[in-house]
Amino acid sequence: MNRSTATETLTYAAYLRLPALLGQQAPRAGGAAHDEHLFIAVHQVHELYFKLLLTELTDARDRMLAGETAVAVERMRRCGRIAQTLLGALDLLDTMAPGDFRAFRGALGTASGAQSAQFHEIEALSGRMDVADAGRGAWLTAAERARLDRRLLEPTLWDGFLAALGAEGLVCGSRTERMRAYDRMAAGDAGPADELTAALLEYDRAWASWRERHVGVVVRQLGGERGSGGSSGAAYLRSRAAHRFFPELWEARAGR
Repeated sequence: MNRSTATETLTYAAYLRLPALLGQQAPRAGGAAHDEHLFIAVHQVHELYFKLLLTELTDARDRMLAGETAVAVERMRRCGRIAQTLLGALDLLDTMAPGDFRAFRGALGTASGAQSAQFHEIEALSGRMDVADAGRGAWLTAAERARLDRRLLEPTLWDGFLAALGAEGLVCGSRTERMRAYDRMAAGDAGPADELTAALLEYDRAWASWRERHVGVVVRQLGGERGSGGSSGAAYLRSRAAHRFFPELWEARAGR
């Protein structure tokens, strides 16, 4: 079969591999736990968006390292929108009543959202280095551990941002020099660098909003109970919710 014929016979379902994709929802608690399908679908949607987010963040970082600031701005704006979209998925999950969650919670066994390797990759790429602890998790597959280890050795978004500022002629070797660069950006004297800063902050804000919304969903479903898989539940999530990837940029913006 030549290429043109293969293209002509390609269907929507085949291109998206829908039979395989739609066959991945397999509730374990039985038909009595109606909302288990919702729970599975929402978390699978998260993982699909996490994969997309890693693709976009990686390219944004690489564009910044290469001094391609304008393209990096577009990528980071998209990353902010992806994070905002995930808030809607949590809103959908929050339509599940606590009693409906308890109807199938036991079927989760030792599984926990804290075991999402892609989530930890996103945080590592975005600049959160304490995710190294996740690399020691027994739940990681060998491939997941290798990916996370690579992320922890790669340049972060912050490294890319500093490279982009340098490409715009801004000196950023020390904190003092960076603060002067931020002042120049605030004065409109730094080309597209200020747009990049705004895009990074919007992504940071949207991801933090997702973390905070996640805490709310877990508190509603579990209260003070321990989380799935033996995690500390809401207490663990609260400890991470206030974190920001770019605290220096937030500080500079607050001082304007």
